[in-house]
Amino acid sequence: MKSKHTKPHYSKEKTPKIAIIQDYIKEFGGAESVLETLSEIFPNAPIYTTLYKPEFLGPHQFRLQKKWDNRVHQSFFQYIPFAHKIISPLRLLSPLAFKSFDFSQFDIIITSATGAYFPNLINKKNAKLISYCHTPPRYLYGLPTARNFTKNKFIYALIQILNHFLRITDFKSAQNVDQFIANSQTTADRIKKFYRRDSIIINPPIEINQNNLRSNIDDRQNYFLAGGRLARAKRYDIAIKACNQLNLKLKIFGRDFAGFSDELKAMASSSIEFLGEVTQDQKDQLYSQAKAFIFCSDNEDFGMVPVESMAHGCPVIAYKSGGTTETVIDGKTGVFFDELTSKSCVAAIQKFQKLKINPQDCISRASDFSTEKFISKIKKLVLKD
Repeated sequence: MKSKHTKPHYSKEKTPKIAIIQDYIKEFGGAESVLETLSEIFPNAPIYTTLYKPEFLGPHQFRLQKKWDNRVHQSFFQYIPFAHKIISPLRLLSPLAFKSFDFSQFDIIITSATGAYFPNLINKKNAKLISYCHTPPRYLYGLPTARNFTKNKFIYALIQILNHFLRITDFKSAQNVDQFIANSQTTADRIKKFYRRDSIIINPPIEINQNNLRSNIDDRQNYFLAGGRLARAKRYDIAIKACNQLNLKLKIFGRDFAGFSDELKAMASSSIEFLGEVTQDQKDQLYSQAKAFIFCSDNEDFGMVPVESMAHGCPVIAYKSGGTTETVIDGKTGVFFDELTSKSCVAAIQKFQKLKINPQDCISRASDFSTEKFISKIKKLVLKD
């Protein structure tokens, strides 16, 4: 079943009024990077979200506050004490939060749907609703997530019952969308399977800077790199165990999520270094000097970090699943491993060490996912009459 689309009440001579919606803003990751670019494409568009906590944006805080502070409209979540600490339970109230906004003045509404909440349940009135879908909710459809509730059987059973009704809500929200954008073929397949809806694919924006290129892989320093959000589904434990076994230096950047970094540090040898959150300049330097980026995420939706790595001429050693299979070229811009085990990762690292990967091939591949291409495709889709 598809939603009935009312043609937006604007003409080619009139600039459409656009609003942007994000689930919540309390960390900086791939979804927030997409939101930042969308807010630059449409500088006059207000941003609606359930909760805005710029103090948790780390080294990106002041840059984003300058862009967003005067544009963000929050829901009643802002009045709930310690709301930022109960983001997951608040998903039950998220439909009410999004329905509380008045969008009657807008012609086009763009949701950046991370799969955490249900932003597509808005009262869109006569507006065209475009959903940039990072993924359908992973926790509803059996995909690995950042949290692990399986140890408590009672809680697990309760969550499964609750998720049944949330899947109904999620399906209903998907039928309110006029146009789905998927961030990858992987996500497009999920949209088709779970929502019975078609989508077009516009990959997330990746900055390409030729000045960051190290022309020879042999000029790089003697360490491997991993990083992003330090969440359980990213499986940093695989990379750590592999580098422990091979006695290789591994640097890991990123912010802790749900206490997982403590587990990782407990299993790491002295050759593993945890850097915490880093600035964009620091991350650029890490990419440009590392031997390779190790990415063990389980069924990643797209995977911006591996592409960012390739944009700096840094090859990728990745678990062969999800969006990474759409970006990394095995043997040319990186190496895949087939099993989510440290043994399989070790074999991939050893295979990589025997290869001579050209950094320019990595840069060239990453350019297929450039910010410029993202902007062009979004403008062509959103602004057409």
